[in-house]
Amino acid sequence: HEREHDREISELITKQEEEMEKLHAELRKEQQHMLDELRQQMAATHKAEIEQAQLQSQTLHSLELEALRLSLNNMHTSQLELTQSNLRKEKETALMELREMLNDKRAQEVAILQSRHQLEWEKIREQCLKEKEDL
Repeated sequence: HEREHDREISELITKQEEEMEKLHAELRKEQQHMLDELRQQMAATHKAEIEQAQLQSQTLHSLELEALRLSLNNMHTSQLELTQSNLRKEKETALMELREMLNDKRAQEVAILQSRHQLEWEKIREQCLKEKEDL
């Protein structure tokens, strides 16, 4: 009876050890599954953080490019205004020089015409005097 009891205890211990081994295997499997899930979550979080950082970097880069574009546009506008101002001054100077040149030419032509007029008047006067004398 005692042997029977020892055998039953031995069977129970073996059964318990087998169940413990089975539970350990399930626990290891569950731990591995949880570790895999945690790694996946960490990878997904890491990927999301990298994408967020890239997006911020792209946004910052876009803002810097826009600032550079605006700065270049302002510089270009200023350069155009300066060029227009210089061209306007050059045009005004050229017009003044042309006006002076035309005024000088006109004065010369007037002087020449007055001189011719005077000569013709003198001729006509002399002719009149000659005709008077002839008469």
